[in-house]
Amino acid sequence: MDDEAADIQLLDQYLHKTSQISTRMTSILKKFDDRLKHLEKSILPLHTSTHALTRISDSNTLQSIDKVASNQQDTAAEEAVILRGPRSNDPGPYIDALERLNATLAFRGDRFNQDTTQLVETGAKKLSQMYTKLVAEACSGSPIDPISHLPSPPNPFPTIPPQILKSLQPLVSALRRLPLPATHPSHPVAPQIYNTLKEAQRGYGEMRGTWAKKSLEQDYRQLLGQIETASSANGLDLARDVGQWVEALLALAQAEHETLERVALLPSSIQSTFAAASAPLVTMFSSLLSTIQATIKKSLLTHVWFAFGLWGILGNLQPVWDDVMRQRTGRKENELSEAVHALRGVCLRSFPEFIMDIKQAGIPPPPNAKQIELGTAVADVTKMTVAFLNQIPDLQGTISAALRTLGDGNWKMGDGPSVGKMASAESEVDDHTLLEHFCHDVVVTLTTSLTSLSKIQRRASLSSIFLLNNVSHLRTKLILEPTTPIDEFISSNTQNHLNAQYRVAKAAYFEANFTVLLSSLNEDKKAGKSGTKEKFATFFDTLEEIAERHRFARVLGDDANGRDGLADDVVRLVIPALQRFMQKHKDKEFSKNPQKYIKATPEEVETQIRNFYR
Repeated sequence: MDDEAADIQLLDQYLHKTSQISTRMTSILKKFDDRLKHLEKSILPLHTSTHALTRISDSNTLQSIDKVASNQQDTAAEEAVILRGPRSNDPGPYIDALERLNATLAFRGDRFNQDTTQLVETGAKKLSQMYTKLVAEACSGSPIDPISHLPSPPNPFPTIPPQILKSLQPLVSALRRLPLPATHPSHPVAPQIYNTLKEAQRGYGEMRGTWAKKSLEQDYRQLLGQIETASSANGLDLARDVGQWVEALLALAQAEHETLERVALLPSSIQSTFAAASAPLVTMFSSLLSTIQATIKKSLLTHVWFAFGLWGILGNLQPVWDDVMRQRTGRKENELSEAVHALRGVCLRSFPEFIMDIKQAGIPPPPNAKQIELGTAVADVTKMTVAFLNQIPDLQGTISAALRTLGDGNWKMGDGPSVGKMASAESEVDDHTLLEHFCHDVVVTLTTSLTSLSKIQRRASLSSIFLLNNVSHLRTKLILEPTTPIDEFISSNTQNHLNAQYRVAKAAYFEANFTVLLSSLNEDKKAGKSGTKEKFATFFDTLEEIAERHRFARVLGDDANGRDGLADDVVRLVIPALQRFMQKHKDKEFSKNPQKYIKATPEEVETQIRNFYR
C-alpha cells in the first residue's frame, strides 16, 4: 500500500508540473498571437499597394509603352547610321541597319511607317550612290586593248577590276534584297526603291558603254586610216585586221554582259541595260561599215580582195553577232547581216567586171584620139591580173562559193563560149574545177587583150618586146615561179595556152628584131665586093640599133632564167649565120681594109648579144 501511495503521490507531482508547463506555453502562444495580429495590421497596407502594382505591370499598355520606347531608341541609333552613309571600306553595318529598318517597316505596324519609310528610301539611295561611285571609278581607269586579249576564250577580258568588283558584290546583294513592286506590291517604299535602282543601273549602262567605246576607239581610228589608203596588195591583210577588230568588239561586249549579270541591281532589266551599254559599239561598227562600203565603191577592182576577205570573215562572225548584239539586247536591226549581204553583191559583181576591164584594156583608142605610148614594160592590166589570181588560194572557199552562185562560165556575161560551159555541159563541176575554168577564161581574155595592145605600137620591134614581156611575166608568175599556190588552179589547157602564146610572142620578137639583121647576111651573087661591104656595114649598123633598143627596152626584166635562155636562142640564130658569112668571104679580098667593115669577131658579137639581156 505504501508503495502505491508513493506512486500516486509521484504522479500527482508530475501532473502538477505538466499543468504549469501548459499554462506557461499558453501564455507564450497568446503573446505570439498578439504579435502576429499586430504584424498583419502593419503589412496589410503594403500588400495591398504591391498587389496593385503587380496588376499594372502585367497590363498590355505598359508592355506596349516599353516596346515603343525600345523601338524609338533603336530607330534613333539606326537613323544616325543611315544618315551618316555607308563606309567605303566596311558597308556591312550600314546594310544591317537598313535591313533592320526595312523589317521594322514591313512587320511592326503603320505607326512607324512615315519615319522609317524615309530612312529606308534614304538608305537605298545612299547604297546606290556608293554603287554608282564604284562603277564610275572602274570606268575612269585606262581602257584596255581588246585585240591583245584575243582569242577569248581562253583569254579573259578584264572589264571591271577585281578589287572594285569585290567591293560591289555586298552592295549588289543588299540592293537586290530590297522590296520592289513586283515582289512586295504592298510595301510602302517599293516604288521609290525601284526607281532608285533603275536610275543606278541606267547609269551603269551608260558608263560601261563609254568605257567600252574608249577601249576600241584607238584601233578603230587606225583602221579608218588604213582603209582610206588601202591598196589591192594589202586587201586581205586589211580584211583580217577589220575582222579581228569586230571579233574583239564582240568578245568585249560578251564580257560586259557577263559582268552585268553579276552586278546588275535589277536582273529583270539586264537586256535594256546591255542594249544601252552596247549602243556605242554598234554605232562605231556601223560607221566603220559606211567607210568600207564607200571605199570599195570608189574602185571595186582595187579593193576586191578586201571585200572578199571581209565577206568571209564577217560571215563567220554572224552567229556570235546574233547572240551577243541582238538576242541579248532585244534589237531587231542586223547591221552585220546587211554588211555581209552588201559585200556578197560586190564580190559577185567583181568577176564579170574584172574580165570586162581586161577586155577594155585591149580595145584600141579611136583613130582621132591621142595615141598612147605603151612602152615595153609589163602592163598594169597584166600586173593587176596576176595580183588578182594570186589571191585566189587564200580565199578558195569564198571565191568558189561566189563563182558557183554565178554559175560556171557566167562570169563572161554571155560573151563567147567558156571553157566551163564546153567542159561541163552535162555534169556539175567541183569547186576546184570551177576555179580552173575561171582562171582559164581570165588568162585567155588577158592574152587576147595583150595581143591587141601590142598592135597599137607603131614600131613592131617594140610591140614584140611588149608582148613578150607581158606573156612571159604571166607565164612565169602562174606556172614557172608562182609565189602562191595559184598553179594548182592552172589547168593543163591553160598551161598549153600560155606556152603557145609565149612561143608566138618569142617568134614575133625574133622576127621584129633580128630579121633585118639576118637578112643582111643573105647571099646575093650579083652584089660583088661592094655588096659584101654593104652587107657587113648593114649587119653591124643593125646590130648597133638593136643594142641601142635593148638598152632602154629591157626584155624579160623579171626573169633571169628566161633572159639567159633567150640570149642562147638569139646566139644560136645569129652567130652561125655570121660565121658562115665571114668564112665565105674570108679569103675574098672584098676590101683592102676588111677591119673597116668587119667591126667585131663572132665571139665579140656573141658577147654583145648576151649583153642585151644582162
